[in-house]
Amino acid sequence: VSDPWKLMLLDATFRAVQQTCHLIHYLRLSHHLIVLNYLICTFDKLKSVSSEDIKITDAVFDGVEVRVFEPPAKGDESLKRSVVYIHGGGWALASARTSLYNNLCRIMAESLNAVVVSVEYRLVPEVCFPEQYHDALRATKHFLQPDVLAEYSVDPSRIAISGDSAGGNLAAAVCQQLSKDEDLTVRPKLQALIYPVLQAFDFNTPSYQQNMNMPVLPRYVMVNYWIDYINGNYDLAHELLVNNHTALNVGRALSFRARLNWTSLLPASFKKSYKPVVQTTGTAAIVERLPALLDVRAVPLLADDATLARQPRTYVLTCENDVLRDDGAMYAARLERAGVPVTLDHFHDCFHGCMIFTVWPTDFSAGVQTRNSYIKWLDENL
Repeated sequence: VSDPWKLMLLDATFRAVQQTCHLIHYLRLSHHLIVLNYLICTFDKLKSVSSEDIKITDAVFDGVEVRVFEPPAKGDESLKRSVVYIHGGGWALASARTSLYNNLCRIMAESLNAVVVSVEYRLVPEVCFPEQYHDALRATKHFLQPDVLAEYSVDPSRIAISGDSAGGNLAAAVCQQLSKDEDLTVRPKLQALIYPVLQAFDFNTPSYQQNMNMPVLPRYVMVNYWIDYINGNYDLAHELLVNNHTALNVGRALSFRARLNWTSLLPASFKKSYKPVVQTTGTAAIVERLPALLDVRAVPLLADDATLARQPRTYVLTCENDVLRDDGAMYAARLERAGVPVTLDHFHDCFHGCMIFTVWPTDFSAGVQTRNSYIKWLDENL
């Protein structure tokens, strides 16, 4: 991993803060995610909401808060490109207004000379699935209206939808829904997914096994994010970790198994020597209690081939040291098989979340490397 000591320090700090937040939760003083997000946002207060070159304004799109980044008008250009960006944070943390995402979106707007709309969807535990999805969808559909695009001087044929981690999940789900909406006159030209979380079917893919204790996003933390998102109980964590919810006797899961068969979707360099974990007998009641585990709005990787075939040109960024590596790689493989032009941009020495860590004291070379590659692809294809 690049910058290993800095990563270890970041992970140790995050774990210490999490333990404090869980203690507060245990004492019934507040929900641990509310406390954690409060601490993150308090530490990350912005000194200013604007810059010399980029106009930054807050707006409301169909009831959903957004932050809009607009580069200055150029005399020789009437319409601009645009990116709808959905931030990560396990559907529970961070904000479009934090400096990490503010910085990313400002640099995107400057580098691409594009209007960037950063969606401020509601978070767990205030709301759970499907509300985050609905927020992202409503804000995006509002922006895609011709009169709104005209207001921001955006070219309707040059719009991308993008997001990282949980935001990549929402971006993929929104893009799938937009492709089915017959009333839309404007649809995204591209989707760009940054180490997206795309499935809760198999928590023993090679990357989940390889990186189960990797800093920033160990496997048990990702499982807990899923439980929070779909409004489950932490007592189900072990059942999910061993794939009891998708065992061979769970009838509702059988029809989806072929769509997430990593033995046929992943390259040998990803599969390595890992073996599938498929339980013969599991707990069907889990899926009954938590139907979102098999809901394509929450789990975009489970979409059918016809839906995937309607997706726009796609960019998927994955990191070797990330439990979610195989989620992105499998989605790229399925899209490619469905006839969608796909770029899988894999980084061997990078880790989950690295793209937003480009500002001191959490400035990683991995962040700059991945961000530059992502923006370069957008510039060449948007």
